[in-house]
Amino acid sequence: MSSEKGAKVFADDRKYVFHSWSAQAQISPIPVESGLGSYFWDFDGKKYLDFSCQLVFTNIGHQHPKVLQAIKDQADILTTVAPQHANEARNGAAQRIVELAGGDFQKVFFTNAGADGIENAVRMARLHTGKNKIFSTYRSYHGNTGSAINATGDPRRFPNEFAHGHVHFWGPYLYRSSFWATTEQEECERALAHLEQTIIFEGPHTIAAILLESVPGTAGVLVPPKGYLEGVRALCDKYGILWIADEVMAGFGRTGKWFAYQHANVQPDLIVFAKGVTSGYLPLGGVVISAKIVETFNDRVFPGGLTYSGHPLACATANATIDAMKDEKMVENAAMIGEKVIAPALVELAKKHPMIGDVRGQGVFWSLDLVTNRATREPMAPYGASSPAMNEIVAECKKNGLMPFNNFNRIHLNPPCNISVEDTKLGLDILDKAFTAMAHHYKG
Repeated sequence: MSSEKGAKVFADDRKYVFHSWSAQAQISPIPVESGLGSYFWDFDGKKYLDFSCQLVFTNIGHQHPKVLQAIKDQADILTTVAPQHANEARNGAAQRIVELAGGDFQKVFFTNAGADGIENAVRMARLHTGKNKIFSTYRSYHGNTGSAINATGDPRRFPNEFAHGHVHFWGPYLYRSSFWATTEQEECERALAHLEQTIIFEGPHTIAAILLESVPGTAGVLVPPKGYLEGVRALCDKYGILWIADEVMAGFGRTGKWFAYQHANVQPDLIVFAKGVTSGYLPLGGVVISAKIVETFNDRVFPGGLTYSGHPLACATANATIDAMKDEKMVENAAMIGEKVIAPALVELAKKHPMIGDVRGQGVFWSLDLVTNRATREPMAPYGASSPAMNEIVAECKKNGLMPFNNFNRIHLNPPCNISVEDTKLGLDILDKAFTAMAHHYKG
């Protein structure tokens, strides 16, 4: 531990590093020294219980020894190789991921992250169908590259709208329903009716794919109502449209299933993954491809590729991550933590703190919709922005050693899939204290 070193890391960051999504003079990054399990710490030794999983990717926690060893072992064998060659690590990762997806998925196209995974899934869909338009919801995030940012439904899209052929529609969100629904069933039925009308008025013969986060993450952990994904699948089949499941944030155990769409009884045509596949230890993403789309490119060139596609170090990391998750039953633990610990605790917190307007989530993927008035559901921060109240709540969490994930008027709780019951309860207790200290922000 060294305050002097921490100060230098901070100063050098401010001098040389350009940060994403930020006004550079208005940020104050935490200088992080290291981490272990569900915690990370700064150079002064202040520990944070990581309920953010950084950007919702350290699904197995920090510095898992089996994965670190796999990275070291692979570095001794083959550090890198061009993607036109076969390599053992990439084969192993592709096989593991195809088997986790099941159904008629056959192959994996590897990318460097989620955004370029989306780009290539969109390209596959357009080439396979011969159609152009891509549907996605207003409350969504799909990445910061050309098609991915245009598919995104939050304000980060506004200064980046250069790609063509993107159409947005309203997805289900009962708490702030766009359909005047009062029950989950009504929300599901009306959201699907709205989607079908949008398809009809945009022209089914022009639409290549519907791109959906299986559970929209940054937009608020919007768990789809029962039957919604089945309804989307039915509409895709009816109108000859592909379904692309964005599992970048929701996949690899986050919801208590390997993939979040597996809570439903239907299968997408393409799956985009990243983040948790390596627990973020090395960058890796990709597209899982179903049989009919694989067949399209058997004798037709797929016009896409990346220098680091299937990078051996990254794929070895994925193999070790998936194996560790299986061996240590982390997906099962995520489901148990969500059902037995987080869900009942958040229900009690909502009873105690009126600023909690809505509780949503499953597994280790949760969001609290914070309001200044429960009757009007006035959000504690406006859409597309923060507020002094939200900043103070987050600061209070950090002061007491909890790192949440926050966006607009929401606090998200995304601990590792292998978090212990004890650490989960500790984080919830810190959250309870933060809401108590910030109760004066509620005006209802």
